[in-house]
Amino acid sequence: MQTLFAMRRRLSILALGALLLLAGCGGMRTARGPLESRLEKSSCTPNADTLLVLLPGAYSHPDEFRREGFIQALNDNRLAVDAMLVDAHLGYYHAKTILDRLSQDVIVPARNNGYQSIWIVGISVGGFGGLLYAQTHPGDLAGLVTIAPYLGERALGADITNAGGLARWNGPLNAPPGSDPRKPDETQLWQWLRGYVGNTATFGARPPLYLGYGTDDRFVFSHGLLAAALPRERVFTTEGGHDWPEWTRLWRRMLPTLPLPGCPG
Repeated sequence: MQTLFAMRRRLSILALGALLLLAGCGGMRTARGPLESRLEKSSCTPNADTLLVLLPGAYSHPDEFRREGFIQALNDNRLAVDAMLVDAHLGYYHAKTILDRLSQDVIVPARNNGYQSIWIVGISVGGFGGLLYAQTHPGDLAGLVTIAPYLGERALGADITNAGGLARWNGPLNAPPGSDPRKPDETQLWQWLRGYVGNTATFGARPPLYLGYGTDDRFVFSHGLLAAALPRERVFTTEGGHDWPEWTRLWRRMLPTLPLPGCPG
């Protein structure tokens, strides 16, 4: 039992790629630098100072955010924000370059271009990537929206459940020997998420975290564990599983509750 736990503790982002490949999700694309992205300007202001960085699921294309109504929802809610659609596919997670690429190709240039407030909105593996980025780049993000995020192996979730939930789980206090803190494993991520228990997680080292998921999502077991640690007003659910209809419904429900600037007038 101890050996199995030690093996899970050593899991890296590479384990995510193996897991999804075994699940039959399709072929993996090659990670190339820099990350390709597309800026969608606000419909109501030419000088938005808030940027939403949208990270897709493992085998989704960033243009699907537009096709599925995510950009239209920003306009419908009259929000003075720009959106960056980022082609952060699974290849970057497999290559363990996703965090560096996000920083160098997206976040740092956005700051240099005058954005004062940057949020990450991630779906599935994009939610996982957003959480990892917030963990390893404290203070960079003003907020984080995770929709149906991948959160690691079910066995790890079972360990947390058996401990009585995230508030009572005493995971390892230190990273495994020889690990790179900028490329954390899933156990380290859950330990970081413990910081959301019992506080409001306001702007700072841990950005406000919003969670949405379908009640029949294949990752719902882990979603429930995280939901229990967050303020109720930051957790959203909908009927259904792990696909765009559920994600779009969640996005439209979550968006009006987010502290984002509205259009002038």
